[in-house]
Amino acid sequence: MLDLCIEDLLIGNDHQDVRPPGDSRLMSGIGLLNEKPLHASLKEWYAQPGDQFEVTVDGFVIDIVRDDLLLEIQTGNFASIKSKLAALVHSHRIRLIYPIAQEKWIVKQAKDNRSEATRRKSPKKGRVEELYRELLRFPHLIMNPNFSLEVLLIREEEERRYEGKQKWRRRGWGTEERRLLEVVERKVFEEAADLKAHIPEEAGESFTTKDLAEATGMSRTLVQKMVYCLRKVNVIEFTGKEGRANLYRLAVA
Repeated sequence: MLDLCIEDLLIGNDHQDVRPPGDSRLMSGIGLLNEKPLHASLKEWYAQPGDQFEVTVDGFVIDIVRDDLLLEIQTGNFASIKSKLAALVHSHRIRLIYPIAQEKWIVKQAKDNRSEATRRKSPKKGRVEELYRELLRFPHLIMNPNFSLEVLLIREEEERRYEGKQKWRRRGWGTEERRLLEVVERKVFEEAADLKAHIPEEAGESFTTKDLAEATGMSRTLVQKMVYCLRKVNVIEFTGKEGRANLYRLAVA
């Protein structure tokens, strides 16, 4: 049903430090005030000689300006940056940088604020394809030659604090902050064709979302979001039905 609703309505090695060419820890507090730790750390990790930070361009504050390229780091959902990207991409080259936790350590502060905090490794492992949970807000942007998307697979630490009924969906626990431990891998998508890599040969020439879920090991929900995005950017196309399921294939160039 989610597949139908979406269509009707609308990224290692634990010890590898993958750094950009020429990277240098150049940020001496520039633009770090009032930032969340994860965002600030990624900006520092990304810094290169000659970069400018917190520059106003066309009325918008940009995280990093590197020559004629605008770099925006987004650690949360894409809804809050949608209008900003839409306005800037018409006249500027812009890259959206999105971190996904391949490995996450969860630190829980004691409820009584007197006992010691606990730290455990989350069993969930993030993957590059999780970008589609957010990309479905503006998949068409990847078709604009001025836009590119970079996914950083990271190891992170998430600190949680007990907030009671205010966070009933998470049994009373809210995220206090996220901290970068390591960048493991980088994946850059400069055009829609780059997204073809997410359709494995095992899915077959013609496939359903169920086929894709089985071939990739992804949840059906995530696959449905991916299929929605890939259809919007003409990477895959609808070909018919197999029973009640939609059939897709890679789009013919």
